[in-house]
Amino acid sequence: MNLKDKVAYITGGTKGIGLGVAQTLLDVGMRVAISGRSEASVDQGLKSLKSDKVLGIVSDVCKIADEQKAVNGILEKWGQLDIVLANAGVGNFAAIDEMTDEQWHQMIDTNLNGVFHTLKASVDALKRSKGYYMTLASLAGTNFFANGAGYNASKFGVVGFTQAAMLDLRKYDIKVTTIMPGSVATHFNNNVPDDSDAWKIQPEDIGQLVLDLLKMHPRTLPSKIEVRPTRPDKK
Repeated sequence: MNLKDKVAYITGGTKGIGLGVAQTLLDVGMRVAISGRSEASVDQGLKSLKSDKVLGIVSDVCKIADEQKAVNGILEKWGQLDIVLANAGVGNFAAIDEMTDEQWHQMIDTNLNGVFHTLKASVDALKRSKGYYMTLASLAGTNFFANGAGYNASKFGVVGFTQAAMLDLRKYDIKVTTIMPGSVATHFNNNVPDDSDAWKIQPEDIGQLVLDLLKMHPRTLPSKIEVRPTRPDKK
């Protein structure tokens, strides 16, 4: 894929992994739309990227109407959509007997329903461009752990959804991949990244991975990728 001036849409692209991927794609000449749930978060993301090839969109992936409006805005501005990264996600960690209904539904609505809404809104454009749809899952999509029932459920769902979507869409020459990171140095779960996170995967590392996928020969599809820190933290 010749990446110059290709158009990407990244949900949850205002910080963390989404922002890191956005910067990587901008650096190779792509045009990138990023979305977040609030105008303030989108503005902050735009300030961080400092590019005239980036579009900021306020969209809540829990709402299909928001995602359709976001995709329509991208098509209106640039006339095409080539790559979509469904990256928006949240995590609430508690024992199942202590987890609230609100916490459960926030994760399912954002992490799982959101990837469906984003794909549903963008699939026609991706058919036209023979594009690429990626989801940001987690190693928690295959490895369960205590206090992770809701998060595990959402990420197991993302992995299954993405793999089935891959089988549905490859006949249209749409590539579909799920990326499953371990520990990443982001603000996820109220973390504040600092030097103590140096051992973790960095957001730009995921950006490099996305770039490598886009440069893969069209005949070859890495459909599910696990990625983890080379060495775990020694505590």
